[in-house]
Parts: sequence; structure tokens; C-alpha cells
Amino acid sequence: MPALTLDISANGIARLTLNRPDRHNAFDEAMIADLTQTFTTLGANPAVRVVVLNGAGESFCAGGDLHWMQRAAQKTEAENEADALALAHMLHTLNACPKPVIGLIHGACFGGGVGLAAACDMVVAAPDAPFGLTEVRLGLIPAAISPFVVGKIGASAARRYFLTGERFSAEEARRIGLVHEVKAGLDAAAAPLIDALLASGPEAVADAKALISDVSGRPVDDDLLRLTARRIAKRRASDEGREGIAAFLEKRKPGWVR
Repeated sequence: MPALTLDISANGIARLTLNRPDRHNAFDEAMIADLTQTFTTLGANPAVRVVVLNGAGESFCAGGDLHWMQRAAQKTEAENEADALALAHMLHTLNACPKPVIGLIHGACFGGGVGLAAACDMVVAAPDAPFGLTEVRLGLIPAAISPFVVGKIGASAARRYFLTGERFSAEEARRIGLVHEVKAGLDAAAAPLIDALLASGPEAVADAKALISDVSGRPVDDDLLRLTARRIAKRRASDEGREGIAAFLEKRKPGWVR
């Protein structure tokens, strides 16, 4: 059984499912490699407009596979560093994917699963989905996922949940910024987000996503002002930008709306 399943619809919606339900979709080396390759491929596919990430079975992702962690315990420090770097690279590939990614969270979302959720652009969780950064309960730390998780929940929430390893609810995940919406019926809840993304220029969406990381945390100085001015000037002069403005003035749908 493949660790991932992928379906791309005619309107450009790529539905990517973690498909190890018997292991609660926990990571191992092969799944991490598959995710890295899949997000790279989806990011380069011009037919893909939106990626929807979910999990098969009872859980979204329970973190690291126990068999994988058992093997890791027998490896050298250098081998473990290579393993962790592969996970970090996978999350970076997801985080930097030029296509918008919507995470749909049901069931357990622990450890590395929280890292996946943090790297998504938009996250909708079921009301009963439990979350947890439980690594410290095993004498470990959430190191590889930390840049993405802290970027979403901030240092204050990380100081609590990284250190205690306690579980928290979907509503708490929403309060601290990991989750955007808590709703029953995840597919129905995601539909308005998908519709909004399909109504937007695909190149503009990719540029807007990149813009967030490029300006986040930087001081507002002359260099940043010039960067933002260059970015909007380039977009205004692009074929997509001109088409969008023309469609608005002519009261018609732009060419990217099917």
C-alpha cells in the first residue's frame, strides 16, 4: 500500500492523503522522502492550483513512527542528524511550496504532525482533534519542526507546549494560531477557501506566499521598502496582473477563472 495517495482534479485541486492508517500516518524515512518529492512535483506542476493535505483512517499524523524511532536509537549521532535534516527539508519543501496548501486535521495530530500542520498555509481542524508537541515525554525535543511551529504559534505558546508536552484541543490550537478554523465536516469547511484561491491569480498567490516569508521579521527600512515596491511593480507589469486589472475594469472574469 502506498504511503501517500494523490488525486488531481480537472480544476487543479490536488488532494494528497497520508496513507498509513494502520500506523496513524506516522512518519518514517520512506514517507518523508515521498512527501519531499511530492511537494516538489506539485509545486512545479502548472496544472495544480491548490493542494489539500489530509490523513487516511483515524488520525491526521501521530508524528514519528515508533519503528523508525527504534532504528534511530541504534544509529550514530551523525546518522540521526541526517535523518532529522531529511525531515526538516521535507517541511521546508512544504512550507515553501508555491501552491497554497490547506491542511485538514482530524484525529491525532502529534509531534511531526504538528510540524506538517504548521507548514500548511491554511488549516481547518475537526472539533475533537487532539494536538500535542509530545517529544519531551520521550526525552526528545521538537527540533526539526521548531522553525515552522514557532513561526505559527509564537515563542510564548511554544514555551508552554514544547516544555510540558501536554495535549491541547482544536480550539486551543486555533487560539494560538496553529489552526485557522475549527469545524465539523472538513471538506465542506475547506470549500470556501478553495473557491477563494481559484478566484485569485495563481502567479499572484505564489508571489504573495513568498512575500510573507520575505518581509516577516525584517525591519521596515529603505531596503524593505524598495523590495516591496519592486515586487508590486513587477506584478503590475506581468501578463497576469494586466489581465486581472483589465477583467476588473471590463466587469468580466479573468482568464484564470474556469
